[in-house]
Amino acid sequence: MTGLRVQGMAYGDRLHPADLVVRPGETVGLVGPNGSGKTTLLRCLYGTLAPTSGRALLDGADLHAMGPRARARRVATVPQESAAEFELTVRELVALGRSPHKRFWEGDSSADLARTDAALARVGIARLAERPYPELSGGERQRALVARALVQEPELLVLDEPTNHLDIRYQLEILSLVRHLGTTNLLALHDLTLAAAYCDRLHVLKGGRVVAEGTPAEVLTPALLRDVYGVEAEVIPHPRTGSPLVVYLTGPSDRPTAERDLSVM
Repeated sequence: MTGLRVQGMAYGDRLHPADLVVRPGETVGLVGPNGSGKTTLLRCLYGTLAPTSGRALLDGADLHAMGPRARARRVATVPQESAAEFELTVRELVALGRSPHKRFWEGDSSADLARTDAALARVGIARLAERPYPELSGGERQRALVARALVQEPELLVLDEPTNHLDIRYQLEILSLVRHLGTTNLLALHDLTLAAAYCDRLHVLKGGRVVAEGTPAEVLTPALLRDVYGVEAEVIPHPRTGSPLVVYLTGPSDRPTAERDLSVM
């Protein structure tokens, strides 16, 4: 299994030199307020943006020294937004994940089809294989995009806000699925309690800089939340799992508001 090491990666004034490590098999979260640099960092990794400095090493190989096809064979991406207008069935969409491994004119081999069906089954949507992609629910679309990423057989899976626009049930399902894929994962998240529940370690960004790194329990402190997010909060252990649960305090006379109902985790 492969690990990722990012060294001094920067992009203009949107991302200042950043260092981070994702160990083989880890799920590492990027958290921080809007505009903190999370998406910029991820886009530099998977090639949508060219960093102005620094490098990303995947098992020692520089991602930015690779061509797009070579990089796509090693890094798969689940983007923040998915185009619902794809006039493809779910199986056809997922099969596109094999494109980096084939010549332009090659069709799908029996092995490609077998990998596609296996990925559909793995994410729990085999029954939807012939359904048009635009007809899927938000959670089903995210599962299809994860399946497409798996068909690439990547060494690193990068996810940008994979729970965006999903209700709590689908948020939990998607993060649980990613957590148990057995891949090395780097994902950006807004929900701190979900990040604490499903990530091994967190990197906190503020103003394009990594300002903290560690386990969720080490990182998510009232002082950090005050500094990075400008909010008063308490952090308590989840009564079932022990993972940090963020409780926001909106004012001295206001009732504390938990970020997540305790019963859902």
